[in-house]
Amino acid sequence: MHINKSVYRALILILLLLGAPLAAAATLGPKAQVPETTFDFGEVFEDVKLTHTFTIKNIGDALLEIKDIDSDCACTAADSDRRIPPGGQGRITLTIAPYSVLRQFTKKTKVFFNDPDHSQVVLTMKGYGKPFIEIQPSHIIRFRGKPGEELRDQVRFISHLPGHWEIKEFKTNIPQFIDVTVKAEEPGRIYVVEVRNKRQEAGNYAGVIELSTTSEKRPRLIMRVFGELAIPSSAGQ
Repeated sequence: MHINKSVYRALILILLLLGAPLAAAATLGPKAQVPETTFDFGEVFEDVKLTHTFTIKNIGDALLEIKDIDSDCACTAADSDRRIPPGGQGRITLTIAPYSVLRQFTKKTKVFFNDPDHSQVVLTMKGYGKPFIEIQPSHIIRFRGKPGEELRDQVRFISHLPGHWEIKEFKTNIPQFIDVTVKAEEPGRIYVVEVRNKRQEAGNYAGVIELSTTSEKRPRLIMRVFGELAIPSSAGQ
């Protein structure tokens, strides 16, 4: 029902005469109230689907409508009650797809209402995504030096998966340039891959090491190896 300005003023006057607070008349229209705008998942694994439901209340006296929902990442899907009656409440459920978070993450979603005084709210989901196979310090090895110099490096693979895990075998496409050794630091959980340069002449090379594992989720891991061997220039040149 539409209330014109003269009728609205008359209602306020009546409420004042009856001793009712003016705030009661000021609630006319849809009024969005969002008790929680941020949710922290804490530590989670990267393969898990993350879902949280936010509550939206309508403390006004007209229908509250959710006009649009805009997430900052295509990995976040939204499902919601689009129309919330006066005095009622609805929900917005946000879901982050698996393998969409790693390390510290923050995902924000804008929600737009037909509330003229509170037309927009930002819902935030955050946490820390743990890889179930952690690589320290990196999956990339770079050898820089001169021919004949002893160059070696290593990478640790740490499983956060439940149960036994291991690296079964490996292969590389540059066996003429590197030696590879896989050792169990903690059998069933931690493995160390050591790589040694064996090229003796100056020049550059690049290749990969492919590791096969017992994990269905990570059956294959890739390391990249780069070599840059140069003869130092003579002084004065």
